[in-house]
Amino acid sequence: MLTQIITILILVSIVGCILYGRKLIRTEKVDAVFGNPERAKGGTHWVIVGSSAILLIWLYYSWDIAKGFYPKSANELCQVAKVNDSLLGLKYQFPIEQREFKSTSIIKIENKNLQKIINEIQKSPDLNIEQKKVLVEFANKTVQLIPLLTNKYLMEDNTKVKIKEMTNQIRLLSSNFKKKDYPFETEAEKNERQKAVSEEGGWGIIKVQSGTGSIENTMEVPLIPATDRGLKFHFAAKELQVINDEFFKLRNHNSNFKTSIKGLKNEIKSYRKNLDDTDELASTYAKDIVKIARRIEYASIYPPDALNEMQNAIIEFDNLQKSEQGGLRLIDMLLFPAGTIVASGPSCSEQGSGRWLPKPSDTFNKFILMSKPSVGYKNIPLLWIDMMDVSKIIGFILPDWIADILPGKYPVHTKDGIVEQNFKGKVLKIVTGDFKLFKIPVPYGHIWDSFLRVFLGLVFGILIGVPLGLFMGLNRFAKGFFDPLIELYRPVPPLAWAPLIISVLGIDNTGKVFLLFMVSLSIMIISARAGASGTQLSKIHAAHSLGASKRQILRYVIFPNSLPEILTGIRVAVGMCWGTLVAAEFLAGTTGIGFVENVAKKYFQYEVIWITIFIMGMLGLLFDVTLRKIIDKTIPWRGKG
Repeated sequence: MLTQIITILILVSIVGCILYGRKLIRTEKVDAVFGNPERAKGGTHWVIVGSSAILLIWLYYSWDIAKGFYPKSANELCQVAKVNDSLLGLKYQFPIEQREFKSTSIIKIENKNLQKIINEIQKSPDLNIEQKKVLVEFANKTVQLIPLLTNKYLMEDNTKVKIKEMTNQIRLLSSNFKKKDYPFETEAEKNERQKAVSEEGGWGIIKVQSGTGSIENTMEVPLIPATDRGLKFHFAAKELQVINDEFFKLRNHNSNFKTSIKGLKNEIKSYRKNLDDTDELASTYAKDIVKIARRIEYASIYPPDALNEMQNAIIEFDNLQKSEQGGLRLIDMLLFPAGTIVASGPSCSEQGSGRWLPKPSDTFNKFILMSKPSVGYKNIPLLWIDMMDVSKIIGFILPDWIADILPGKYPVHTKDGIVEQNFKGKVLKIVTGDFKLFKIPVPYGHIWDSFLRVFLGLVFGILIGVPLGLFMGLNRFAKGFFDPLIELYRPVPPLAWAPLIISVLGIDNTGKVFLLFMVSLSIMIISARAGASGTQLSKIHAAHSLGASKRQILRYVIFPNSLPEILTGIRVAVGMCWGTLVAAEFLAGTTGIGFVENVAKKYFQYEVIWITIFIMGMLGLLFDVTLRKIIDKTIPWRGKG
């Protein structure tokens, strides 16, 4: 129900916002020339259209719309897929979906193979005349096996009877399939089935027994038929599978064929036995001929018109089952894009975009579970609030060496095993956070860890990179000294540094933050240097003429002129830091969004992978929107000078 409401709201919002946007364009006064930034300003209504369109595409191609409006459609398509799977083996033998009979294809292929062997034998310089004569005779005898199978007058009555019985079974199935009460289920059987359907769960929430004995949910299609139409196809598939198994066990082996192939095998066996080691080529050709004879023996080869009635019965049932699907075929065509539900034996699965693109409803439920501290991911929630004592924060901020530089010694235990604290010991407790104060809410979890790593790496990069970049843009020595160092490591991909940094600094936050600092540092240096060196000389001369000092020129002329470049560099650095962080968490770590995605990909948890992608996108968007607001507030003159 929720998916239906959301889908309708999305459609209404898209149409409404487009109409509003068109109306606004017609009514507002547009006097800005082409290229004016004012013309490129969007609007909330266009943001809604873009976001809604993306969500609608996700709902559609993940088959969540199909699940929301027709929750039992996947179950019904599963039963239809079972029928098609059972029919596939039978139809494979006939020119229904193939161009020709399977018998015809086999005969063409094996005749071609035999003719090829005959030509090779006759042209071979390593075989004597007697060997060529015997081997060609074996090949010709193998060719002569085929007419023994395709001659309708040699076909045994027992084989004809079995084919007729299977044909009648298919026709009886077609007759019963038309009836509304097929498969003639009793009330008790129906109640039992409905109970099993209820226990199995719906589409995407099937309960299965795990290896540890606990009950887990898996993203699969319900197998037990939940509707009368599904039940009809389910039982038809079972009957077809029995016919299919019987047909493939049947062989058109008459007495003449059995005698001929047995004699041929014995002749070839005796011939190869009498050959010595120097006649390896002749033995190989004889072995190849007997392989072809065996393939003909195990192939389903029949006279050309022996299966006509069976073919007609299969076509009749195939057309009937397609018509009995009714509106389900339309649902499959319109609401299951880029795939459908397929069957493999008794089980069904999603095949197409719905398999690797998790449904928003299932993804949202998974996100809620992963956010709970009681569930989380690897016992850590995505994002939660923990009550932390302020002493821990103080201990993290204050360095331990504060206690070390104080005069005196740390307390020593007495002979009674008692430790009496002195002033230095009390200071050590404070700087290490070993005391109780009061608790405050502090965020923690995978999202917070990744966010904090990016934030710290970015802040350190800005604090060091911007002053150094401005210095390089204003000082000849600084540019000449630092430029080779920066340009030496800047082109190296961050992933090339990751193994070295993680090996030296460890897999904890220090190594990851330092790696992100390296990424943001080079970007901020280049941006600040470009801004400083790009300051218009006329502005600097004007400031000089007004009596400004070097510090005033730097503060009021050069730095404001560099701000657009610096802020743009920060936006670029944010994206680079996120990409590098995920790669670093892939390589090493036990928390973070990259760690979650790395574990999820090992177990093919597509919904978790998409959750991590969405989270990274939203966090990156949050950074970028914040920077846009900062840019609008700090440099409102940009583009208007």
